[in-house]
Amino acid sequence: MSTADAAGTWKLGDVTVNRMGFGAMRITPNPDRQVAIRVLRRAVELGVNHIDTAAFYCSPGGTLRVGDGEARYANELIREALAPYPDELVITTKVGPGEAPERGFYHATTAAELRTQVETNLRQLGLDRLDVVNLRIMKKEAGADSIADRFGALADLRDAGLIRQLGVSNVRADHLDEALAIAPVVCVQNSYAIDLRREEDALIRLCAERDIAYVPFFAIAGAERESGATPEDSSAVEAIASQHGVSPQQIRLAWTLHQGANVLAIPGTGNPAHLEENIAAGAIRLSPAELAALG
Repeated sequence: MSTADAAGTWKLGDVTVNRMGFGAMRITPNPDRQVAIRVLRRAVELGVNHIDTAAFYCSPGGTLRVGDGEARYANELIREALAPYPDELVITTKVGPGEAPERGFYHATTAAELRTQVETNLRQLGLDRLDVVNLRIMKKEAGADSIADRFGALADLRDAGLIRQLGVSNVRADHLDEALAIAPVVCVQNSYAIDLRREEDALIRLCAERDIAYVPFFAIAGAERESGATPEDSSAVEAIASQHGVSPQQIRLAWTLHQGANVLAIPGTGNPAHLEENIAAGAIRLSPAELAALG
């Protein structure tokens, strides 16, 4: 059985992780918490040592707008499943978006709001320090949406010992430059897939030149985003999947990893069978001709 190390490794700042990781967004919908617990523990058994999460990943409602029963938070499920955490496990979370009873869904814009979100992640995960925190932003026009104050606030929390390393999410190259002028950036996390936002190719190369990980989300879902796996793949994806005897979703993940040695995959699922398929995609090697056919 393939394990996460088949995809190779990348040095995420001062720690090394397997390039095939796990995204926690989809572990919350099932009212049976034990399913999420099994998926998380199995992911670690299969060599996953990089988990992406957020305090606002929750059900019912939440980012996915699904589910019923009692509130289930991805961070709390991770803690229940994996604490005390293995030494090699890196948990990356994000701040910016948040949910509060009195406000609903909101975006943090002040140092105080960002600190509250960091402290919420610490409490839910049962940690004294967060491994990696991404500043997730809402993009506007170039030059009109500085991240300096918000990223600076997180840099202050890093200096205070609450955060080990920093990243940015949903950003452009000029945002990355702005952040790097303040503190080191270990990862950029943007939406990207074989059929989604291919203008990001240039940013992937820029990150590689700077030894920064590029961590795409929606690699499987593409334009369907939170709705899940795209219902229609290109004929090239379908044909190559058939040739390899794998699913189109696995080809999409394999293609993602082929975009650069600095690209990490964080496919998420609450389905144990899908988890094993996702991990196995890290062992798929696509030929130059197949990559050309995929575009």
